[in-house]
Amino acid sequence: MILQLEAWPDTQAAFEAELSRQLGAALPVAFGEAVPAGGWLAVRTAPRRFWLIAEDGSRPRLTIDPALGCSLSLGDGRMRLRLSGPRTFDILKACVAIDWDSPQAKLRSALQTGFHHVPVLLLRTAADACDILAPRSFAHSLVDWLTDIAAPEIFELK
Repeated sequence: MILQLEAWPDTQAAFEAELSRQLGAALPVAFGEAVPAGGWLAVRTAPRRFWLIAEDGSRPRLTIDPALGCSLSLGDGRMRLRLSGPRTFDILKACVAIDWDSPQAKLRSALQTGFHHVPVLLLRTAADACDILAPRSFAHSLVDWLTDIAAPEIFELK
């Protein structure tokens, strides 16, 4: 489950305070930062936009005041691929232009990039693991591409 939440330009502070209150956790401050929040992973994907990503398929019990912002479920349109193992970042280096040794690619970072001209979100989940959140319509092509590069046991479809 992925839920996108966005504040209106003039209500950002109030929106973030209310969202933080409902989640019972501080929200990520910097763009590309991901933090645990109320059983979810909260990712700041843009200055006023957050993605809440569920680990267990649960749905958040949030009430977004339409005067402060809006929410949209992205779960049906996205697929999550989990890559892990000692070759994970060598394989990803062959696919995306990201310096995995940079501070921006640290643990719990979220990186938006293009993968074969398709926008994806990469979540660094461990020293040797990364999740790819990609449009569902692209996921099978993505799996084929990764399979051509590496052994198929490095990823798990969710």
